Amino acid sequence: MIYFDNSATTQVDASVLATYTKVSQSIWGNPSSLHNFGEQAYQLLEQSRQQIADLLGVNLSEILFTSGGTEGDNWVVKGTAMEKRAFGRHIITSSVEHPAVHNSMEQLTQLGYEITYLPVDDEGRVSAADLKAAIRPDTILVSVMAVNNEVGSIQPLQEIANVLKDYPTIHYHVDAVQGIGKGIADLIFNDRVDFITFSGHKFHAPRGIGFIYARAGKRLAPLMTGGGQERNLRSGTENLPAIAGMARALRLLLENESTNVASERAVREQILHHIQTFSKVTVFSKDNDHFAPHILCFAIAGVRGETIVHAFEDRDIYISTTSACSSKKHLASSTLSAMNVPDDLSTSAVRVSLDEHNTLAEADQFNKVFDELYEQFKKINS
Repeated sequence: MIYFDNSATTQVDASVLATYTKVSQSIWGNPSSLHNFGEQAYQLLEQSRQQIADLLGVNLSEILFTSGGTEGDNWVVKGTAMEKRAFGRHIITSSVEHPAVHNSMEQLTQLGYEITYLPVDDEGRVSAADLKAAIRPDTILVSVMAVNNEVGSIQPLQEIANVLKDYPTIHYHVDAVQGIGKGIADLIFNDRVDFITFSGHKFHAPRGIGFIYARAGKRLAPLMTGGGQERNLRSGTENLPAIAGMARALRLLLENESTNVASERAVREQILHHIQTFSKVTVFSKDNDHFAPHILCFAIAGVRGETIVHAFEDRDIYISTTSACSSKKHLASSTLSAMNVPDDLSTSAVRVSLDEHNTLAEADQFNKVFDELYEQFKKINS
């Protein structure tokens, strides 16, 4: 089997799973309990928090645990809206955000908030100049993803930060679910970003766990109220086994980041350079520094994306249409639509997404199968 769908989810690392199992079996106390067993759980919780903070170069108090990227995005967007509603009801985001951000924005419009969706260029990137022009006295939040989950474009995070330095009261949120461990930490953790979203299952941790970075001094209203966990900001008994596993997964991810990035980029380039020679292939993920090393989006004209996905599946190669969240709905890519790609081509788009375990040998096998399938599709469409 060749698994090229890592942007949808990654396989849990064996050592991470061992950590999860060990904690589940030996430290099952509630971290909020007063007895010694609860104190053991609390100490492990804070050790995990400290490890994540140290790996990212931030303060322990700036790491808050969530159930994953969707909750994190919802929390920052809606939590900012609630916290800063007295100061304004205008929010700026891009037209290519993940549904966790986009649909949160749409929900806020029903509560009287105004959303400005910045357009993107043919690489799926916003313009810092457009952002500056969109800012109003009542703007309270700018939310822009680090790496687009469909085509892999990297947003101009530093240029956005440079604009927002003149507006210190506006919250700046970066969805880094697809950006962690991809060689762009300096862009994500710049000195103007206030909130960052992460999801464990994108880097070999269990599903259902994630965290946000919340800069010290920046206020965010809670969405989950109850027992007062996470400094009264996110109530609910902490998923300690998954948190401990996620801390380990993050360490494993970052300790060989440069090597992993180079490996992913080499596999991606081997596929890209091959498929772009075919006349009916359109590649949306360019071969330049504006794109992440692990995502490759392309289309074969006249062949629907789900047809391509299932054809590769029949050869034991697993890819996806442009977004796992919408693939079963048979929707055209929202990102490609925002990039002004025609619908008939957008519905033909598929995504290859890599991790550090993918190899050049797998790329060669993919290319071989691609050649065979392309000939079959050509006969069908001729």
